[in-house]
Amino acid sequence: MSRVVRVLAPNPSPMTLEGTNTYLVLGGRDAIVVDPGPNDPGHLDAILARAREHGASVAAIAVTHGHPDHAPGAAPLRERTGARVYAHASASFPFDVAAAEGDRIEAGDAVLGVLEAPGHTRDHLVFDLADENALFTGDVVIGRGTVVIAPPHGDMRAYQNTLARLRRDYESAKTIYGGHGDAISDPRAKLDEYIAHRRAREHEILAELTGERTIPEIVAHVYRNVPEMLWPAAARQVLAYLIALEREGAVRVRRLEREPTALERSILDPDLSRLVNRDEAAVAAAELGFDRKVTHVDAYRNVA
Repeated sequence: MSRVVRVLAPNPSPMTLEGTNTYLVLGGRDAIVVDPGPNDPGHLDAILARAREHGASVAAIAVTHGHPDHAPGAAPLRERTGARVYAHASASFPFDVAAAEGDRIEAGDAVLGVLEAPGHTRDHLVFDLADENALFTGDVVIGRGTVVIAPPHGDMRAYQNTLARLRRDYESAKTIYGGHGDAISDPRAKLDEYIAHRRAREHEILAELTGERTIPEIVAHVYRNVPEMLWPAAARQVLAYLIALEREGAVRVRRLEREPTALERSILDPDLSRLVNRDEAAVAAAELGFDRKVTHVDAYRNVA
């Protein structure tokens, strides 16, 4: 029987699917909480109630990354349990122990290995439950769909390297517990799918750059079968690819000395309140990296 218990947070949205997955990793009388989720008293009550059902107390709190649908529950859960919070050294939320590559987080006979897994964010960790060949991947891999890689905190090449590392070093993994959606029972197939998707999308973007193209122009063609309300998210993904390609010398960028048009602004600098409700806006802003005003438009060209 698995020692992993899922507690679903009550924060469903287009960015979080049915909600954030919080996990209890049972170690006998003690347990580790992975991703306590939002600061929602009802959700924290549910976590503690599920632990009691299994005769366990929360002894450690492990956070994959600092986005507002994963981390804010850590501090109040620590106050209620006395458990120490483990997070990446660069995390911007309160934590007790900086967890780094190769460290172990223990509670009773439950042990999580720590992997540094940058890309979705700089502070992202993945946790390895070796005795079940399972990985807790946060927002590196989720149960349905793909994840957002958005500058300035997301890095496409770092993310692709993380996917390749998981596929190479954890080929025997039997289960992935993602931050959203159902558990993944065929990790190799899912990782292959993710790796192939990123490669194919990059090729599509490069194929658009036979002449100068702006990000809204690329999005309108490459994502033409995607609902337009999702184009701002697509634009952030395109930017992540273009930053990597420019850094590698494959793409040249030129600043256009003009203000964005109304259509361009709706894609590059959207009013999130028109896309999601107020409670979801903080998550969307963090996931999509909308933390600065757009004052100009860039044009990109393939230099190959």
